[in-house]
Amino acid sequence: MSMYMPGATAVGVTFDGGVVFASEKRIAFGNFLVSKTTKKTFEITPKVGATCAGLVADMQILSLQIAALAKIRKMELKREVPPNSVAKMMSNMMYERRYFPLLTQVIVGGVVDKPILYTLDPLGSVLPDEYAAVGTGAEMALGVLDPQFKQNMTENEAVDLAKKAVRSASLRDSASGDGLDIMIITKDGIRESSEKITN
Repeated sequence: MSMYMPGATAVGVTFDGGVVFASEKRIAFGNFLVSKTTKKTFEITPKVGATCAGLVADMQILSLQIAALAKIRKMELKREVPPNSVAKMMSNMMYERRYFPLLTQVIVGGVVDKPILYTLDPLGSVLPDEYAAVGTGAEMALGVLDPQFKQNMTENEAVDLAKKAVRSASLRDSASGDGLDIMIITKDGIRESSEKITN
């Protein structure tokens, strides 16, 4: 399947007060570079975000639809919609709309009670994780995350680890690279930044 996937790597890492997403800006389709500046981190609610490696146009539409649904759900619940509900809504919609190329390529996470991440799989299951990687460089990214992730890291440690994981993938994966988007979600809300990837 990855043969036809637009390349890129995105990771999510939990830390003591939240979740950090890091994703590359580059999108290549085969050997054809589609874009060098595509943002692949999405705010869904003030406490929940998502990142993807894959068809970003689909993901942009999907995240807008889910953000709208989450607003309605929040009014019904009269409280913040937790990350697992957002992940489930997204997974259901992907399944109904058949966004298949995207399916294994999304991480949803945030902080309502405690920091948590979910990866979405093609059958619509929502699998909780402390850290995750998706995309063409996922194996390389996990090669960094597996040995170096620890529980209750500080925000800075988690951001450094997420950046290091994406960087290692982008150095070895010609479909990845060119810049990095960072999204940090804590109980205070969402902060985003971008930077160049340096070796």
